[in-house]
Amino acid sequence: MLTLGVDLAAADKRTAMATVEWLPGRAVVRDLILNVDDVRIVEAGGHVDKVGLDCPLGWPEPFVALVQAHRLGHVAVADGEGAQWRRRLAYRLTDEVVREKTGIIPLSVSADRIAHAAFRCAGLLAMLAAAGHDVDRGGGGRVVEVYPAAALYCWGLAHRGYKGRGQQVQHADLVTALRDAAPWLDLGMFEGLCRCSHDAFDSVIAALNARAAAIGLAVQPSDDQRPIARVEGWIALPTGPLSNLIHGADE
Repeated sequence: MLTLGVDLAAADKRTAMATVEWLPGRAVVRDLILNVDDVRIVEAGGHVDKVGLDCPLGWPEPFVALVQAHRLGHVAVADGEGAQWRRRLAYRLTDEVVREKTGIIPLSVSADRIAHAAFRCAGLLAMLAAAGHDVDRGGGGRVVEVYPAAALYCWGLAHRGYKGRGQQVQHADLVTALRDAAPWLDLGMFEGLCRCSHDAFDSVIAALNARAAAIGLAVQPSDDQRPIARVEGWIALPTGPLSNLIHGADE
């Protein structure tokens, strides 16, 4: 099995992509590149079993309805419901599930700067679909939405404080912690890149998360949640320890 992890930024710069091969008893990072464009992501997606995209795959349905209503001048807010109304506009169903299960509050795709990456992602999903890939925003197809910070939390690893300027030590410590927790993961020649770039590191985590989704070790939407997940996107939270990812690898 091959999985692809993409840490998607608004532009090619800061976008990283990792390919992980799953073998008996081990997993090997076969490729890890920075500054990746959409064409390269689509091409790589055609050679793997599952693609983990670190980016919201859609917007909250109430937010979409608001934009349409606002265009026509028909927005109405019930008395005393302003705060809850705004929260429904800002957070998707999957964001609320992540918050409930991990305590982590995902960035709002309708109210935070991550929307810029989501704009790009919308076009990328269309390109993947046009290339013949099964794109199901609920995670049932080749593409699945992942959230590295939440995945790290689920796997018992540090999920905050390793990004940004002045965080090189914390970031390097996290790579060491990952190696200790997953001795079967071979970073090979890409270990140095993982240590110096959190974008590269996150793309590897996205590829691991894609593996969890591919083998049924990630939270899936319920029958009631699935129709919304297929529109808004669904974050595939891992449901077991890192060691479970290596079980059932291809012989």
